Amino acid sequence: MITTKARFVIPVVVFAAMVAILGIGLTLDPRKVPSPLVDKPAPGFALPTLNDASITLSAGELAGKVWLLNVWASWCVACRAEHEVLKDLARQQIVPIIGLNYKDKLADARNWLRRLGDPYASSVVDLDGKVGIDWGVYGVPESFVIDHQGIIRYKHIGPITGKDLHDKIIPLIKTLKSTAA
Repeated sequence: MITTKARFVIPVVVFAAMVAILGIGLTLDPRKVPSPLVDKPAPGFALPTLNDASITLSAGELAGKVWLLNVWASWCVACRAEHEVLKDLARQQIVPIIGLNYKDKLADARNWLRRLGDPYASSVVDLDGKVGIDWGVYGVPESFVIDHQGIIRYKHIGPITGKDLHDKIIPLIKTLKSTAA
């Protein structure tokens, strides 16, 4: 038989445990969601390019290179926030940036790049989002650094900032390129 005191204490303890778990969860950074794909081979793709659907680009064509895949869309407000940072990276010519245009209208995507500038060595089109699913994309923007062996070495969720670029991404790319030589 449960005593009157136990009837009061058990719900209070359970409630306190739930509050503690929730509190811990709220302190975590959602941009640091671990990806099961990091340190694994990059998923393959062969997709039409945004500027010419008769031309396809495949992940295999990038073998032997260190490259950055940036998942973006013209309807994505956060993509606009990181666009200048990507243009800065493209001007430095440190790494080819491949755009994965995600679930977008082709005319909107082309106009967006025409208006804002195009940092991509090439953009491929993922109209139905299947390639994005293969890459474990939660939403846009997301970026991946892939090494010369085709292994994903880093995943960035959300817009890349100048600080992210200079503190993490560029040093990683330079390290990967130096070990590839």
